[in-house]
Amino acid sequence: MPTLPNPDRILDTGLAFWRSKTLLAAVELGVFTALGDGPLTAEQLRERLQLHPRAVPDFPDALLALGFLEREGSGAQAAYRNTPETQLYLDRRSGAYLGGALEMANARLYPFWGRLGEALRSGLPQNELRDGGSSMFETLYREPARLEQFMSAMTGFSAGNFTLLAERFDFGRFRSLADVGGATGQLACIVAERHPHLACTTHDLPAVTEIAQRHIERRGLSARVRAQSIDFLADEFPRADVITMGMILHDWNLETKQRLLRKAFDALPSGGCLIAIDHLIDDDRRHNAFGLLMSLNMLIEFGDAFDYSGADFDGWAREAGFARTEVIALAGPGAAAVAYKA
Repeated sequence: MPTLPNPDRILDTGLAFWRSKTLLAAVELGVFTALGDGPLTAEQLRERLQLHPRAVPDFPDALLALGFLEREGSGAQAAYRNTPETQLYLDRRSGAYLGGALEMANARLYPFWGRLGEALRSGLPQNELRDGGSSMFETLYREPARLEQFMSAMTGFSAGNFTLLAERFDFGRFRSLADVGGATGQLACIVAERHPHLACTTHDLPAVTEIAQRHIERRGLSARVRAQSIDFLADEFPRADVITMGMILHDWNLETKQRLLRKAFDALPSGGCLIAIDHLIDDDRRHNAFGLLMSLNMLIEFGDAFDYSGADFDGWAREAGFARTEVIALAGPGAAAVAYKA
């Protein structure tokens, strides 16, 4: 009798939202922050978070089984504690906090992805715009305090990629860097800290520039990193030896992507380069599942926006006038696509 294929992967993926929502709820409720000061029993954790009695012990034990908590003992006196990863990345008081991205995923993306089928049929966004509301960014830009909170929370999501870029790319022969769409100025600051010879600027809309200035001051880099206002869709790009765009290029449709590359080419000197940091899809479109899922997320958020491969980037860059390109692997599925001007 032939051996039947194993259905586990089908079931695990089809029900993966159970695991996802359990982790997202834990971040939302502050489980890992509550355990940041030390172990708690299930009842102590329930009281600390004001949960219903039915929540324990299933909720903390599920997080234990998923690998997000550790437990000493069993029964009512068992003590739960964070793993090294959740202590570092999911305690809100940690400087390496990654939960901002997960909080956004829980509050916004989770319900929007429930309409993925509709997005695939219609090609239209399934976010706030679907019901006639304003997009998340439009709302954020009207509320400066909320905008700063969001951008601060999201810094952890990009820190690994930006740090590895500063380590792996040879900035030695360049003298200036301009980060377009630089948000809090994180990329410019990370590169400036590692390469003190570079003059670095970060460029974004006026409301964001004020936030960037405060972040730069907190890092003690005001003398070396400047924040300047720009509308990169309407204005010309700043002139610099290196132009970077961190998680920017994938937000746009093909026409806008090509226009941004032409703007970068025009602003760069001979020998300069453009660096786009995104979750690049592998050229064969077989392996970087995160990049492909991120591209579906761009469909959910914007409709005609999409992620891209190194081969895609190479074609657009050469069409814009660049002489050659390369791809530098960064953290996990992240990568830097680099285009050099002759």
